[in-house]
Amino acid sequence: MQKVFLLLISVLFLSTSFYKRDTRKFITEKNNLMILPIAKKEAPAKKASSLAEEVYLSINFENINRLNADVFYKAFLGFENLKKAGELDGNSHLLTICDFSLSSNVKRLWVIDVHEGKVVFNSLVAHGKNTGEEFAEKFSNTESSLQSSLGFYITESTYDGSNGYSLKLLGMDDGYNDKALERAIVMHGADYVSENFIKNEKRLGRSWGCPAVPKELAEPIINTIKGKNCLFIYAPDQNYLANSKWLKTTI
Repeated sequence: MQKVFLLLISVLFLSTSFYKRDTRKFITEKNNLMILPIAKKEAPAKKASSLAEEVYLSINFENINRLNADVFYKAFLGFENLKKAGELDGNSHLLTICDFSLSSNVKRLWVIDVHEGKVVFNSLVAHGKNTGEEFAEKFSNTESSLQSSLGFYITESTYDGSNGYSLKLLGMDDGYNDKALERAIVMHGADYVSENFIKNEKRLGRSWGCPAVPKELAEPIINTIKGKNCLFIYAPDQNYLANSKWLKTTI
């Protein structure tokens, strides 16, 4: 009798243990028993801010000017939002940033490969003649203003013009830079974008609103970023920062 009792206890223990470990759902349909596995929860996608921080920390700024982290986060947010909106290819990995909060006497343009965590170029870049002297202070989207325009651009095709090899820029911020093509705001090289010019004039030369780069770097930079890549021109303009749709956390 005692053996029978112990046997029953063992069976009961095994049955309840199996039940606790079994994570399958049991449902009945017209007297047929069906066993369905419980679906696994999908891992949540990384937020743009978390991904931006991860990418920023992976970038090697050794021996070059360090890009401000907050400026990078803003640029990266717009970059990701442009991809979500289908304005950029989903695999786009080149992000060009001009930080016009900095003196024009320092290298304030970065071309970054976000997949590789690599700065491809770090260069001087000019702002518009009527945007300011050494520092960029005023911005415009108006024809003949000779001022730079803030915001996100998508690089287009190249051509040879009065400033040599040049890159067309499509402004993506309504009211801030969407007149770029009409105004012929392009990237090009210029002799006044050089260390020698800074030495002689105590500031970098200025364009008619274009983000001009050193003449010797114009072709390699343009050939790297041409054909639907992202360019972001930043300044701490609170009106722009509050209104650009590309800087919203959701699109």
